Amino acid sequence: MLALTSPVETWAHRIPPGPKLAALAVFSLAVFFVEDPVLMLLPLGFAAAGFAALGPVAARAGLRAIRPLWIFVAVLLVWHGATGELDRGLALSGRIVAAVAMATLVTMTTRLDDLMAFLTRALAPLRRLGLDPQVAVFAMALVIRFTPVLLARGRALREAWAARSPRRPTWRLVTPMAVAALDDAEHVAEAIRARGGLGSPQNEQET
Repeated sequence: MLALTSPVETWAHRIPPGPKLAALAVFSLAVFFVEDPVLMLLPLGFAAAGFAALGPVAARAGLRAIRPLWIFVAVLLVWHGATGELDRGLALSGRIVAAVAMATLVTMTTRLDDLMAFLTRALAPLRRLGLDPQVAVFAMALVIRFTPVLLARGRALREAWAARSPRRPTWRLVTPMAVAALDDAEHVAEAIRARGGLGSPQNEQET
């Protein structure tokens, strides 16, 4: 499986995961207080500047990673335009794009092992509540790992559609995408069970 990592080493890789995650949390919280579509250009510009600072190669990789968001943005804009709330739709779309872009920036410039190690330490107090932080960290790692895999599957389905039909892909691709995701999830679950579950020493070493 692939990860959402930068194809080149950048200056942002030298920043520890803790400060980057803290900055992401503050940014995501702040951006959801922005209601004016014009003011939303500020966090969007900040995210764009962050990608540009990584260099052209990494910036292009980051933009490709968030490109699938245009579908959700289009749906939001059409819906809010039809209901006469286009300004609200623009603000909501800007929030989503800005937050996802910054999250992508963090995952691109943070090694998965470092991210998991930090989250395991940060979530250690959950053990007092009877919760295993390893399970939460493992779930986060799977999301990060599988996101580019699912995007690649989506591209493959669109290409297969284009090879068989002159029409544009429609909502009918949702079903094969869902089946593929469930199939991958079943394979991962079987692999975890074969290794003794999340709490086994082998899985803890692999994660």
